Amino acid sequence: MPREIIYSPAWWIPGGHLQTLWGKLFRRQQPASTVLERWETPDGDFVDLHRLSAAVGAPRVLLLHGLEGTVRSHYAQGLLNEAARRGWGADLLIFRSCGSEPNRTRRFYHSGETTDTAYVLDRISKQHPDSPLAIAGVSLGGNVLLKFLSEQGSDLPPQLRAAAAISVPFDLSRSSTRINRGFSRFYQKFFMNSLRQKALEKAGRFPDLAPADKISRLRTLADFDNLITGPLHGFRDAQDYYQQSSSLPRLEHIRLNTLLLSAVDDPMLPPEVLDEVRDVARRNPNLKLEFVKKGGHAGFIAGSWPWRPFYYAEYRVGEFFAEQFKNASARRQPAKQESR
Repeated sequence: MPREIIYSPAWWIPGGHLQTLWGKLFRRQQPASTVLERWETPDGDFVDLHRLSAAVGAPRVLLLHGLEGTVRSHYAQGLLNEAARRGWGADLLIFRSCGSEPNRTRRFYHSGETTDTAYVLDRISKQHPDSPLAIAGVSLGGNVLLKFLSEQGSDLPPQLRAAAAISVPFDLSRSSTRINRGFSRFYQKFFMNSLRQKALEKAGRFPDLAPADKISRLRTLADFDNLITGPLHGFRDAQDYYQQSSSLPRLEHIRLNTLLLSAVDDPMLPPEVLDEVRDVARRNPNLKLEFVKKGGHAGFIAGSWPWRPFYYAEYRVGEFFAEQFKNASARRQPAKQESR
C-alpha cells in the first residue's frame, strides 16, 4: 500500500446516503481476532471490551463506537483490522447496554457520557505503561471522545499521543433535527427500533424509568432523549442534554493532536456545522481537520471499481496515529542520548 493516499470518493457510490449505507450492506471482512473481557465499573456495573493483542510495547488504540454500535459494526471491524495490519493492539469499548446483555444499573450510555472512557483509558495506560496510545471515536463515540478530551485538557495519560474522530455530530440538537428529515429518517427508524426495545427491557426492571406505553410510542431520537436520555442522566430534557453534551462548544479546550474527519454530505449533520468547527480550528492548532465534500456518515469509500473498494477512514486514522507515534518518539530521542 502506498505511504500516502489522497482521498477520492468512489464514483460508483454517488451521494452521501449510499456512502453511509455501503459498509453496513455490502462490506465483507474477516472478523478481527479479539478476545472479550468484562470489566467491573466503580458504580457496580460493567463494560465489555473486545481486545486485540500485540507485542509488548507495541502501540495500542482505544476505539469508541457510534449510536447502537457493536463489535460487528463495519467501521469497528475496519479499525480493528487496520490496527492488526500495523502490528498494534486495540481495545473496542462497548458502551453500556450495547453488548450481549443489558447493563445492571438504571443508566444507559449517551453522547456526553465520558466516565467509562476515562476509566478504561486509565486502566489501559496502567496495563501497558511502555506502549504509545491513541484513541479513536466514530459518530456518537467521536462526540464522546472530543468532550472527554476537552474536559481533561492536558491531564491525560503520558502515553496518549493522538486522537481521531470520524463523522462527529458536533451539535447534537441540529443533528437530531437533521436525522428527522427526508431519507435520513431511515437511519432514525433503525436506531429507534433498537433503543425502544432496550428502554422497554430496562423499564421492566426499573418501573420508574418511564411508562411502557409512552416508550412504545416513541418515534424520533429527540422524543427518546426527551423521555429517556435526558431525565435518566440528570438533564432537564433533550435540549438540556444536547446543550451540555455537544462537543462543538468544547473544541477550543482540546490539548491533544486530534484528527477530525467528516464529510459535507453527511446525512446526519447540517453542513453549516462544519463551518463552525473550521472557525474553532483556526484558533486551536491541536485540531487537524480533513473535511471532504463526499463521504457520507462513516463512509469515505474510495476505489476505482466496485469489486475493489478502499476504505479510507481507517487508513487515514492509522496514518495519522503512526505519524504522531513517530513524532513523539523523535522528540524523546535527544533526552535519551544526553542521559548516556
